[in-house]
Amino acid sequence: MKQVPQLKKHYIAVVVPALKQSRGYTNPHQVPRILKVVLNSGIDAAADKTIIADTQRDLTLIAGQKAVLTKSRKAIANFKLREGQIVGATVTLRGDNMWYFLSRLLVVALPAIRDFRGVPTKLDGNGNYNIGIADYSIFPEISLENTKRMMGLDISIVTSAESDEEGRELLKLVGFPFRRTEAAAPAAAKTPTAA
Repeated sequence: MKQVPQLKKHYIAVVVPALKQSRGYTNPHQVPRILKVVLNSGIDAAADKTIIADTQRDLTLIAGQKAVLTKSRKAIANFKLREGQIVGATVTLRGDNMWYFLSRLLVVALPAIRDFRGVPTKLDGNGNYNIGIADYSIFPEISLENTKRMMGLDISIVTSAESDEEGRELLKLVGFPFRRTEAAAPAAAKTPTAA
């Protein structure tokens, strides 16, 4: 018997009924869902083979499936970039691997960021969400002894939501810790003192 990821159980039991109630969906297929998660890490074009191999190994450890090296499509002289040169590594997660990764991201990795106050609330206009992580050593799979230098990581969460509001509500119900948008105090509340 196959084990169902905990976050997927939460999505089916809590998120889908909540979205059906708040948005008035009649068909369960109308409810937005997370389609895939794409992890991407760029590599310096002048990097040696050990840095490339380390980045691929680290991204594979974080994602739980093998990272694919991406190559440049055309040469750009100003960036000292040749056609076919390795410029990054990427992983596309779907299904259970996606749910396991999102669970580790929300429960372990994001709270490990120093002075963490939540993730930005801005989506891309189509209901998809992108997060940039400056240092991927926040993931417990990465040991600091094996990393020679800190690398960044881009995480793209692709949803079937048709608008940013739908996507934001979906991700909030799944458990994303969005920053609170405090109402700005009116400037009139601050009265200047008479001199």
